[in-house]
Amino acid sequence: MKYLAEYRDPELARRLLGELRAVATQPWAIMEVCGGQTHTLVRQGIDELLPAGIRMVHGPGCPVCVTPLEMVDKAVAIAGRPGVIFTSYGDMLRVPGTTGDLLGVKARGGDVRVVYSPLEAVRIAAEHPDRQVVFFAVGFETTAPANAMAVLRASRAGLANFSMLVSHVLVPPAITAILDAPDNEVRAFLAAGHVCAVMGFTEYEPIAARYRVPIVVTGFEPLDLLEGILMAVRQLETGRAAVENQYARAVRRSGNPAAQAAVAEVFEVTGRAWRGIGPIPASGLRLAGAFTDFDAETRFATGTIAVRENPECIAGAILRGTKVPTDCTAYRVRCTPRTPLGAPMVSSEGTCAAYHNAGRRPSTVEES
Repeated sequence: MKYLAEYRDPELARRLLGELRAVATQPWAIMEVCGGQTHTLVRQGIDELLPAGIRMVHGPGCPVCVTPLEMVDKAVAIAGRPGVIFTSYGDMLRVPGTTGDLLGVKARGGDVRVVYSPLEAVRIAAEHPDRQVVFFAVGFETTAPANAMAVLRASRAGLANFSMLVSHVLVPPAITAILDAPDNEVRAFLAAGHVCAVMGFTEYEPIAARYRVPIVVTGFEPLDLLEGILMAVRQLETGRAAVENQYARAVRRSGNPAAQAAVAEVFEVTGRAWRGIGPIPASGLRLAGAFTDFDAETRFATGTIAVRENPECIAGAILRGTKVPTDCTAYRVRCTPRTPLGAPMVSSEGTCAAYHNAGRRPSTVEES
């Protein structure tokens, strides 16, 4: 398949692995930020083929997983109200809240709908002027432009019955928080190519310089990841710390100015709590002043909701990269894709789901 098969060539993969073995002389911990990259690494077994000492640390780049529990609980509360059509991407429906999930609301008769674009939610609002239509806007910078366009379209159409429950997060502040953590062992990062396709990578340059860490913008296919890892290791071995772009076929240093302009018009930067990580200053987006009428939290007066994480779930440590799913005593026993205890087992980008789908089994825990 053009533009796909060539990035999965096994012979080229063997050559890149050979180069890695020749270049690497000491142990290095490298974090892939994006959950999509994690799934490729685990599904293809790349993390297990790397030279001894090169360790991949799975980062918090799953937008569903880092959506705070309070936002999930607010979504469940809003979706259960009479007269509401609650729309969301499919991954969010099974993310456990304190007392239930959106799929449970749907099973009890709530009008919860899976959409594939926020513009579908705008269309539904136009078709049902007597109903309140809410879109659950989660994700990193990748999904922010489409969500901004949905708000702009709703505003221009005068759709007073459309709103968004916004839980957008930003990648650079999360990288900084990881580097500032006292137990951090990460020495280089693979940055998410789709985020950088929107935002470019100038934001990463001050981080690389300040913390002396290589950051390589990387794609999602096996050869993308192997080349990105090789580029990072070459920097580490030579003492360099720069931002490099492996994903040049899709990413430019300045990103997509039109998408950035839409995001800047509709959203403003705010502090955001990350599930399993906690509050990170200036790490999220909220609706800007001119568009606060579209804020579902304000419209439905959700206020502050008391939340309670499942004490058995170690999703926080997994999202911080300090543990892996096989460290969890509930993994593949009480926590499975059918009975998830936490978001990383639900999402298509979750680390626990990646390990489960690849058949990774804990070495010391027997399944029941």
